[in-house]
Amino acid sequence: MNRQVKILLVDDKDESLIALEAVLRPLQQQLFKAKSGQEAMKLMLRHAFAVVLLDVLMPGMDGFETATHIKRLDQTRDVPIIFLTGTEPGSGAAFRGYAVGAVDYLTKPFDPWVLRSKVAVFMELFRKNAVLQEQTALLCDLVQNDTVLSRNAEALTEFADRLGVVEARLDGLAGSCAGDEGLRGVIKDLADKVAAMQAAFDTVRL
Repeated sequence: MNRQVKILLVDDKDESLIALEAVLRPLQQQLFKAKSGQEAMKLMLRHAFAVVLLDVLMPGMDGFETATHIKRLDQTRDVPIIFLTGTEPGSGAAFRGYAVGAVDYLTKPFDPWVLRSKVAVFMELFRKNAVLQEQTALLCDLVQNDTVLSRNAEALTEFADRLGVVEARLDGLAGSCAGDEGLRGVIKDLADKVAAMQAAFDTVRL
């Protein structure tokens, strides 16, 4: 059973937060809400989010400034940001959004199915990254103790199988995101981590 992930919704308007919550509720994940950039940053320092849905036009700290702060902190810099805005497509806001580190930019009113699908991809990537971190810790423990390593051939085989499954599912995700360079970039980064782990694992098994 897939573990639940946390998703952060940031908008200064209650009606917008309620609408986002309604769109994402079928995903059955943990939804957190913030009504300002400052509130969003506080939540991000306390929780590990799979993705942030961030409104651009907010009083005080707007979405662009909030995204800039997110990308400056080591703890939050890798969290994907999807901008949601009512700004006209030709206003140049989309370019600015990508420039501050967003992986996607949707103009309101957005298609609920499209938004759910994009969020679901980042949920899957977050889970895969969590599995990689757990398996990396396991591999480090095995390598640090040769005695344990020699007694755990079965564990090593299972680890190799899991890496193969993760790699295959990443290939599938990459194929389904053709044309979406933001998503493909995130998937490629995760795939590179898998490849590096596979290379380290192959060295251990020699």
